[in-house]
Amino acid sequence: MSITDERKAELIKEYATKEGDTGSPEVQVAVLTERIKNLTEHFKGHKKDNHSRRGLLKMVSQRRKLLDYVKGKNEERYKDLITRLGIRR
Repeated sequence: MSITDERKAELIKEYATKEGDTGSPEVQVAVLTERIKNLTEHFKGHKKDNHSRRGLLKMVSQRRKLLDYVKGKNEERYKDLITRLGIRR
C-alpha cells in the first residue's frame, strides 16, 4: 500500500524546485498523490477496510490543504502542479 523508496526518490527528483529539495509543497503533494492512488487500488479489492479508509481521508485532506497553500502563494505553480499530477480533471 505504501510507495517504494525508489518511487519516492523518482517523485522527489521530478517535482523538486531546486537541488536537494524534499519538503516543498510540490514534492509533498506528489508523494501524497502517489500514496492516495495506491490506497485507491487497495480498496478495489478490500472494500471493508475502514481503518485504512480513514487514513486515506486524512491524506486527501492534507493534500487539499497543501494545494490551497500553493494556490495562495502562486496560482501559476498550482495550475502547473495539478496538470502534471493529473488531478482536478
